[in-house]
Amino acid sequence: MHFLFLPSAVFVDHAKIFVKAGDGGDGAIRFRREAYVPKGGPDGGDGGAGGSVVLAASNQVSTLIHIHYQQQYRVKPGDPGSGSRSSGKSSPDMIIPVPPGTLVKDAETNELVGDIRELGQQLIVAKGGRGGRGNHHFKSSTRKTPYIAEPGTKGEERWLSLELKFLADVGLVGLPNAGKSTLISVLSNSKPKIADYPFTTLIPNMGVVYWGRNHEHHFTVADIPGLIEGAHEGKGLGIQFLRHIERTSLLLHLVDVSVHPKGVDSKGNPIGEAANPVRDFKTIRSELAAYRANLMEKPFMAVATKMDSAIEKQLSKLARYCDKEKIPFFEISAVTGEGIAPLVRAMAKVVRPLRPVETAILKNNPQSLPASSLNKGEEMPPLYPKRGKGESTQVKKCPVPT
Repeated sequence: MHFLFLPSAVFVDHAKIFVKAGDGGDGAIRFRREAYVPKGGPDGGDGGAGGSVVLAASNQVSTLIHIHYQQQYRVKPGDPGSGSRSSGKSSPDMIIPVPPGTLVKDAETNELVGDIRELGQQLIVAKGGRGGRGNHHFKSSTRKTPYIAEPGTKGEERWLSLELKFLADVGLVGLPNAGKSTLISVLSNSKPKIADYPFTTLIPNMGVVYWGRNHEHHFTVADIPGLIEGAHEGKGLGIQFLRHIERTSLLLHLVDVSVHPKGVDSKGNPIGEAANPVRDFKTIRSELAAYRANLMEKPFMAVATKMDSAIEKQLSKLARYCDKEKIPFFEISAVTGEGIAPLVRAMAKVVRPLRPVETAILKNNPQSLPASSLNKGEEMPPLYPKRGKGESTQVKKCPVPT
């Protein structure tokens, strides 16, 4: 698995812009003037059409920073018509690239304009004006020399609110220091910032997991900064990044079951505070419910992290709680690699019915699979392909998504 990590200084997932489409060019009032043709009649051409403003999903951009720093987009008007019934040149459309997952709303009415999800998808957000007709259109049996032409119509203009929501299959949530960044570093060759203090992760990260004998299967994962109790009220980093897991099909709740060091005793042994994983798990569930009730309807798994330094008593409490509530439960250690492969296979088992990604992300509402389906279904292919004699032991690198 390879993840894309974006510096916090350049991560922008919300922007407000003004768009103005081009006006249509005016029709021309012209008359044919040639030698030996004293009454040539009207020959004014039509005006050119104004260009539209179009948002297009592109893999060349991963945030809205380029839009954030250029708030106004105006398209040139179409050229006016000319003689000899020559039409004016239409102005080209303005194409603004945005990352897939961009939600577009009218900034004044909050009305949904469009949801740009698929690569290559285009959305016209301001339509260009129509060119006016030249005077040759108004010639009649009673009006031989019309001094009439149409002006071009005005192009549309509006303020828009753009919001980026990651299109991921799996979302990682948990309290600060729950081990999300460490898990990512084990599953990928990336080196995210990891430290023993809260809020090491300050921005969302997104990556792609390839698996199967020939890496023919894949799913995407989004990691957001840690939540704390009261996050929906703005505490900690708040819930500003929760939008990036709204479209996921599966949530992983990472829960720390290790001891929390507070210092050392006289013999140099660590003195710590026992974790309370059940309380931590309930805290995250409460914060998700406070943000969006429909997040509680998504299938989810509880993942006990830091098993290499786990407190057996607390681990047992969490395991019993999950068994009682019929919550799929996994135990992992990113340090030793314990439980990593079974977890990835279980994730794939849920996400696999939604392949390919392009099909899943075009649905208005992600599929909800019952938790019981996690333990049913066909046998899954191995996480990594089997090697033949003499083959390299290196795992295939995954492309960095943009």
